[in-house]
Amino acid sequence: MKFGSSSISSASLLFVIFFFFLAQISHSKMATPLGGARQATGCENSVEVEDLGRFAVEEHNKKENALLEFARVVKAEEQVVAGTLHRLTLEAIEAGKKKIYEAKIWSKPWLNFKELQEFKLAGDAAPSFTRSDLGVKRDGHGQGWQAVPNHDPQVQDAANHAVRTIQQRSNSLFPYELQEVVHAKAEVIEDFAKFDLLLKVKRGTKEEKYKVEVHKNNEGTFHLNQMEPDSS
Repeated sequence: MKFGSSSISSASLLFVIFFFFLAQISHSKMATPLGGARQATGCENSVEVEDLGRFAVEEHNKKENALLEFARVVKAEEQVVAGTLHRLTLEAIEAGKKKIYEAKIWSKPWLNFKELQEFKLAGDAAPSFTRSDLGVKRDGHGQGWQAVPNHDPQVQDAANHAVRTIQQRSNSLFPYELQEVVHAKAEVIEDFAKFDLLLKVKRGTKEEKYKVEVHKNNEGTFHLNQMEPDSS
């Protein structure tokens, strides 16, 4: 079979374009010197870093049959090594208590590849709740129950703990999912906080509301103290 010069030229052109494309990808991925770790300052709350943190917790749970719940990324570093090695310091919740973990994730975004290489406990998270949190103060003007923002992280943590506990106490085949914190109040008494919440949850196709009271001690541990269905 004979090939014309035009066919050979076209094949050569396609060959050159293909390798030029590969070279561009390689250059973009390897722009940072190999082996140089750098802190991703200000990126801890980015969607990409948060997704890596969630991935690390989920992979750890699968490997160790654990029930950790991702909270947030505290610190992020990255190092280029035939891809990117991400070193994360993150908070995760275990049995209602926040703890600090360190994780290493190797990723190759252009291949849609991620691998958890290391996940270890670094220690307990520092107590984050004080008497002035959420605007709840014991100075004579803010005593008793005070309305607090529904989307405050402390409120969301309390709400998620309540839903998990409701699920644990239920015989339902359908999981409970938190849809919304309808309203929230908080009060600080001595060394613990109380949250009075109205929650909208979903179980299968059914939506329900629950009134709950959640306590949080100074060590960061939550406890569902009261719960009852709400028909309003």
